[in-house]
Amino acid sequence: MPGLVTHVGATIICAHGGQATPTSPNPRVMVGGQPVVTITAPHVIAGCPFVSGTNPLPCVTGQWTTGSTRVLAGGQPLVINTSMSVCTPNGTPMSILVTQTRVTAT
Repeated sequence: MPGLVTHVGATIICAHGGQATPTSPNPRVMVGGQPVVTITAPHVIAGCPFVSGTNPLPCVTGQWTTGSTRVLAGGQPLVINTSMSVCTPNGTPMSILVTQTRVTAT
């Protein structure tokens, strides 16, 4: 399924509203003047307020599990706005709220 390519400047949050930031974007491929993000780059999540009952269980990291199938950067699939992800330690997904709108990939 095609989707918009995600870059470092994209707004990505966990299911509870914590801000997700990629740890190692691909510096050789740019869209909108910013490096693209591949699915192998874990995201660090800051500010997740999730509490399960009385036990705090905030999202700490997020990992993309699906990405582009035909377009690669450095041999790795790109994160696109239809990609699936999982956060640790609670297993909830991340969501891409805002990204560039000119480049698509399948």
